Amino acid sequence: MAPKYINKLQGKRIVIIGGTSGIGFATAEASIEYGAIVVLASSQQSKVDQAVHRIQTSYPEAKDRISGKTLDLAASDVEDQVTSLFDFASDSGTSKLDHVVDTAGGTFRQIPLSEITPEKVQDVLQVRLTGGLIVAKIAMRYLNVSPESSLTVTSGVSDLKPTQGWAIMAPVGSARKGMMRALAQDMKPIRVNCVCPGATKTELFDHFAADRLEEIMASYRAKTLTGTIGTPEDLAECYLSAMKNAFMTGVEIYADGGYLLC
Repeated sequence: MAPKYINKLQGKRIVIIGGTSGIGFATAEASIEYGAIVVLASSQQSKVDQAVHRIQTSYPEAKDRISGKTLDLAASDVEDQVTSLFDFASDSGTSKLDHVVDTAGGTFRQIPLSEITPEKVQDVLQVRLTGGLIVAKIAMRYLNVSPESSLTVTSGVSDLKPTQGWAIMAPVGSARKGMMRALAQDMKPIRVNCVCPGATKTELFDHFAADRLEEIMASYRAKTLTGTIGTPEDLAECYLSAMKNAFMTGVEIYADGGYLLC
């Protein structure tokens, strides 16, 4: 009997925006393991090259199934850049895409209310909302129009349980979820879902001072029911599910160790 489950991504064309590090990179690795053809996108060519090399080294048998291209969602010519990315990933439109995953978000930090400016708000919105909408708009031209195709975006949990200093990021998280639900309507029958990670140990933690890192990690672990902090590999499972489940759309998928229940 031919496999019904493990081959759902075999030969599928997947674009992962923000796929050179953290959750996006783990999702790319997982997709490669499941037999997909993956194109990574990030704003820096050096990061793209490094990520592609890492995967080719780890999966030498799959070196022809991984490639990458730069994409800066904060650029003024974002529409042209997204189009160029999808042209690259689809061989100039001759091979339709099956899935698009958007994990892009850039760095973030707590911003006291007293320090908020219109420019800081716009900087956050440019990548996470404006960029995300442009990705969806252009993706419609390249995706197979089928319930087996999908767009998966990324939000978080701070909108539901914000802490001090999240006056910008919390509403943006809600906006991403609202965007997902609207896109599920506008892009149907293509499916659109949103993964909502809790605290996850990615390269973003490198921004913390080394002498405070364990203290910060311990504080995050203490706020979960599992007593753990998420890993990129944990979160990759959510994106795999969103891609493989052809009956899932308009859904927020949470992986937060029970943070929202604490």
